[in-house]
Amino acid sequence: MIRLAAILLLSLLAACDSTEETIYHDQFIAFGTLIELSISGISTERGARVAGEIERQFQRWHRDWHAWEPGLLTQTNAQLATLQPFTLDPALRPLVTEANRLSRLSDGLFNPVLGKLIAIWGFQGNPLPAGVQPDPAAIKHWLANAPTVEDIDIEGSRIVSHNPQAAYDLGGFAKGYAVDRVIELLRGQGIENAIINAGGDLRAIGTHGNRPWRIGIRHPRREGILASIDSSGDTSIFTSGDYERLFEVDGQRFHHILDPRTGYPARGTSAVTVVYSSGAVADAAATALFVAGPHDWLRIARQMGIDRAMLVDSDGAIHMTPAMQAITRLAPDVDAEVLISGE
Repeated sequence: MIRLAAILLLSLLAACDSTEETIYHDQFIAFGTLIELSISGISTERGARVAGEIERQFQRWHRDWHAWEPGLLTQTNAQLATLQPFTLDPALRPLVTEANRLSRLSDGLFNPVLGKLIAIWGFQGNPLPAGVQPDPAAIKHWLANAPTVEDIDIEGSRIVSHNPQAAYDLGGFAKGYAVDRVIELLRGQGIENAIINAGGDLRAIGTHGNRPWRIGIRHPRREGILASIDSSGDTSIFTSGDYERLFEVDGQRFHHILDPRTGYPARGTSAVTVVYSSGAVADAAATALFVAGPHDWLRIARQMGIDRAMLVDSDGAIHMTPAMQAITRLAPDVDAEVLISGE
């Protein structure tokens, strides 16, 4: 089942106002999730052409950036493991360079080179047998020489790894990077009012008709929304949650957001939502703040230049920055402690 972190409330708005400008919708599967495109004020014929081009781009990125199916990234990881320099494919270089930059800003809590740890946990298309946890010895071995982006040197088009355990998995970043590229494509075609939604992580530009886009943030523990945000102009909204990919062993939940400091799923957080102009930054920051947890998330947010963020801790309390509080409406049925941080 595809679990969406953010829910578009467009159909509800349109039902309330018959004068609403026409919205062109299309959707397809890529990156293992549902990709939805919504464009305001465009003909069906033109919308279909634009959507077709975007789908082809996503399928190309899916092939190039996949962490375990054969493609450019798996080839790159195989070459990195040799500890010999090689030429990084131009299609990957800006993606890898930006991932490394954001990792440094996050003190390594967003770590794009922990692919081998993700594989140990069975989150790379190779799920562990039911009722089985990863081998603690394998995790301990990984931690003994845990890779970071400091193990990777890039000079011009050349790249080399100094740690055989370094392997890129860009799952905590690729959707945001792709969403940014789609917005560039849309604007290059003169489209200024649209949303590209990649499995609940999205970027919205402009408005639809005379209304802002309204985005719902999924509740991490039950059906329905936790909050909503009205967006006009240019806004990326990305959420990392412990409900997206997980398994249980003896009643204990193990989710896919791994803490590179411990080798185990991050604790203390249920979900983090980040609002920022860049989808790539918002995507990486949502992961980093989740791993940082309720005691350190604000410091990491500041280092990454994030002033609009919300963290739901494992006890259900909602932590928000003042700037996030200013744009967020909690759902009427939400009864939780709200803590404003960084005032």
